[in-house]
Amino acid sequence: MSGDGPPEIETFDDLHRFETPDEAFQYVRYAGTQKDSEIDLGEAALALGLLFLPGVRPERYRYHLKKLGDHLIEEFQARLRQKDADTLALRVATLRKIIHEAHGYKGDESSYDDIQNANFIRVIERRKGLPIALGILYIIVARRAGWEIDGMNFPGHFLIRMEKDGERIILDPFKEGKEMNAAELRQLLKSIAGKNAELSHNYYQPVENRDMLIRLENNLKKRLIEGEDYAQAVIVLEAMEALAPDEYRTLFDKGVLYAKLGQEGQAVTALERYIEKAPSARDKQQARALLQQIRSNPD
Repeated sequence: MSGDGPPEIETFDDLHRFETPDEAFQYVRYAGTQKDSEIDLGEAALALGLLFLPGVRPERYRYHLKKLGDHLIEEFQARLRQKDADTLALRVATLRKIIHEAHGYKGDESSYDDIQNANFIRVIERRKGLPIALGILYIIVARRAGWEIDGMNFPGHFLIRMEKDGERIILDPFKEGKEMNAAELRQLLKSIAGKNAELSHNYYQPVENRDMLIRLENNLKKRLIEGEDYAQAVIVLEAMEALAPDEYRTLFDKGVLYAKLGQEGQAVTALERYIEKAPSARDKQQARALLQQIRSNPD
């Protein structure tokens, strides 16, 4: 990221600033107290990334996000001065140009499961990542221009939608902003959920800021667990719990991971809290069975 260092970072007007992993966790906890519309998506994504990167200075990444937004606005205004009409197609084309052509972002198809693809700071450094990470980038940059853009509640592969004057376009940020029609969406869904899966109205619904961040962290948690790095996965779960205090399902995962780490007391506490909060009798029973197993096989 040579050349991306800010000359005067003090010009950013933020009341909540973090510079270390501990401060980043406190910021995530603060974001968890905010209304969803008040969450700063960029700052929260950077904070989640910094949790695992001691010694990294986050201001260069803040500056890069600001530069992307400024670059988008400058390019768009230049097109308008050339008498191009302010259409949704122009906005999409400008966004693609800035993110992919000018700054080189792309989906990491060659090493999709690389854990760095789920850390927003590493995504900025490497200019590649998962669909959810690139989708968050799209949304941060487009919203800096005041454009209407949201993540979609599509399973298994994060998509975004842009709207203007009643027109809507669905884009795949992993495929350099490829426009997705209904047939392509159906094909993508079947490749993820099976040949009998069909498109649902729910898949077109917008995703809240908090849910996008949780989805990003779920990808990180999955890769850490697959790598048997259970202690780091617990940190991810604690961050998810701080960001979404009402999300009870993290407690079950924490119970499982604490058990794998041989921390029986913490496992029992997490599972007992899960049983208190879980609305489903089936979920409660599953946790009780795990509790019984832990208590009957202490190490």
